[in-house]
Amino acid sequence: MLRGRAFKFGDDISTDHIAPGRLAHLRSNLPELARHVLEDADVTFASRVKAGDFIVAGGNFGLGSSREHAPLIIKLAGVSAILAKSVARIFFRNAINLGLPVLICDTDRIDDGDELEIDLAAGAIVDRTNGKELAFDKIPPVMLAILNEGGLIPYIKKYGGFRL
Repeated sequence: MLRGRAFKFGDDISTDHIAPGRLAHLRSNLPELARHVLEDADVTFASRVKAGDFIVAGGNFGLGSSREHAPLIIKLAGVSAILAKSVARIFFRNAINLGLPVLICDTDRIDDGDELEIDLAAGAIVDRTNGKELAFDKIPPVMLAILNEGGLIPYIKKYGGFRL
């Protein structure tokens, strides 16, 4: 069960919004880069986000380059999941491979600051602030197993390959 606060963003949040290109020199210092996560979309985000919180976005989240830095610094900042109407496919796979859940759902019913509770296995979101219940497509078993291990590399180290 995941619990945290919603940080709401709009449509078309790119990997450059997530990991500002002007800070490319920090790619070898990911903790420092994480201190700047999403600052081009919300300059206060990195200073306000706490471990367990959620990014809630509109459509086309994570568009742009295929750099793994973007989902990785989101995870390093403490975000436990991303909820969005749609997500760029390469961002989606990078996030799952890094152990960061990405949930496709109707985010219009979630407001900035709402307290959420998410059950990944059941595909259920409860908005504790407004009492609304939302659903997302159940995560396939192999992806859920990867997420439960913290990402693809820890999963493969533990199991030596794919198992369902």
